[in-house]
Amino acid sequence: MSYITGFCSGMVDFIGHNAPYLALGILLLLFVAFAFEKFPPEVTASGAAALYIVLGLVPEDEVMSVFSNSAPITIGAMFIVSGALVRTGVLDALANLVIARAQDRPILAMIVFFVAAVAASAFMNNTPVVLVLIPVVIRLAASLQIASTRLLIPLSYVAILGGTCTLIGTSTNIIVDGIATESGMEPFSIFEIAPVGLVATLVGSLTLLILGRWLLPHRKTGGGTDSGKETCFLSEITILDGYPHIGTPLGKIADFERDGVQVKGVKRAGQITRNDLGDHVAQRGDAVIVITTTSELLTFVDHSGLRVGMRRTTEADPDTELLTAEAFVTPKRNTVGRSIADLALGRKAGVRVLGAFRHGHIAGADLSSVRLRAADKLLLEGPAEGFRALAETGDVASITEPSGRAYRRRQAPIAIIALLGIVILAALNVMPIGILALVAVAAILLLRCIDSDEAWQSVDGSILVLIFAMLIIGAGLENTGAVELIVDMLTPLLTGLSPFLTLLAVYFVASIMTEAVTNNAVAVVFTPIVIALAAELGVDPRPLAVAVMIAASASFATPIGYQTNTLVYGAGNYRFTDFLKIGVPMNLMVGISASFAISIFFPL
Repeated sequence: MSYITGFCSGMVDFIGHNAPYLALGILLLLFVAFAFEKFPPEVTASGAAALYIVLGLVPEDEVMSVFSNSAPITIGAMFIVSGALVRTGVLDALANLVIARAQDRPILAMIVFFVAAVAASAFMNNTPVVLVLIPVVIRLAASLQIASTRLLIPLSYVAILGGTCTLIGTSTNIIVDGIATESGMEPFSIFEIAPVGLVATLVGSLTLLILGRWLLPHRKTGGGTDSGKETCFLSEITILDGYPHIGTPLGKIADFERDGVQVKGVKRAGQITRNDLGDHVAQRGDAVIVITTTSELLTFVDHSGLRVGMRRTTEADPDTELLTAEAFVTPKRNTVGRSIADLALGRKAGVRVLGAFRHGHIAGADLSSVRLRAADKLLLEGPAEGFRALAETGDVASITEPSGRAYRRRQAPIAIIALLGIVILAALNVMPIGILALVAVAAILLLRCIDSDEAWQSVDGSILVLIFAMLIIGAGLENTGAVELIVDMLTPLLTGLSPFLTLLAVYFVASIMTEAVTNNAVAVVFTPIVIALAAELGVDPRPLAVAVMIAASASFATPIGYQTNTLVYGAGNYRFTDFLKIGVPMNLMVGISASFAISIFFPL
């Protein structure tokens, strides 16, 4: 027993005397693990944070205090606000507006599109912005008859640049602000970094415009270009008594004129008309044959004046909750070749068909006449028991939730007002951004802009786990004296340099680290170091903190440094070197111009 006690005592003494070096050693191993990507970043960071705790490098009270940091809560709230803007169709409407203008004035449409992407990324998290716009960019490229590889990397880059224009544009900015505030600095206002971000955005955009002609790849993409694109189902939308647009030509009804809805015919009294559909006057009982996306189809389902898909053969119990699901037709002999009407899913399981999809073809003249083939995809509505019964018959398989949800366009003004409220009230210093974001989330949920389950799904939990883990590691570096050790090593190297060269050195160290690691990890670790370094050099820490904000976001040279790069990397079927060719010049031009802007607007 005495031997074990002595050993433990010796280990405690060893760790106590070597704590700074031990903390730095674990940090170095963490960065190496980040670079090799054997595990997701949040898993690697969590393991390192646990090691800091177990070795006693972070006291228990400091570990718990990390969870009171406002930055992760603010980031999570902004994820939900972004999700509400997607669900209410705000982003979709903006994207479709650009596509509609692309045929007539393609160059202007492209400029407007990328300016809109910058503006959207400045006020909402740029990851969902890029997710929504990837299929739009692919359609835009097709309409302009150019390869989508010419536009997808620029989409990611302008979204990154847009995020540097406001404090809420990217999680990196919020993290740096939170750490700087805890270190005794004045909080950043929402538009304080805007001049620097706008300069970086202008220079970066010009660099893309000038060099992109030679450095962006021009090749056909594979199937990856469809990532994020919803299935388009063949369906019938029957007009009922309560529809407010009875007597109106279809071409003047907004429901049928949306970009995601293609009207293919109108069935009246069993006869299908396919000519002059825009002039066809809607009447009660008309079945409008459409090909439309999952989200648009489910939006039609929510309309009380319309019936989507097949007529229900048996009335559903009004107290029964109806679910929607996608299912594939199995290659059973008694299923394949039969029409949807003959399949009688309603009588068998109380399930009705909302739409049908067949890869590469329109499945039929109208929904009821579709002759089923193996691997056809059906969009179904029915009770949970009905889906279980349907699965047991073996007629369909792989019953899953649909890839899209109904747009809630009536709530779009609420989502827009919530975002504007955050921006305007934060700019007027009425409340901290974190509090405003939480209030906006409460309003969004109460007023049904987005369902609670989808709100939580829109929060990227991996980013929050990564941030909390890195905050624990940052606390360990501070607590053990590792930050002072790094500052003591850097001070002689930077002493004697001009203020601008010091700023430039800080910027590019953060930039290079971000390319190999992740933006949020660099922000958490490097911010307290540059604040302490500024104190040692006797300069204002604010410009150095801004340099970390911009550099840790402006990651262009690899597909792993920033999430939006990773998204387009897969969607465009790019090669790693594609990012190096255009990204290295982007890093240099944006870094130098941002450093000049910081030296002007935040003089050292």
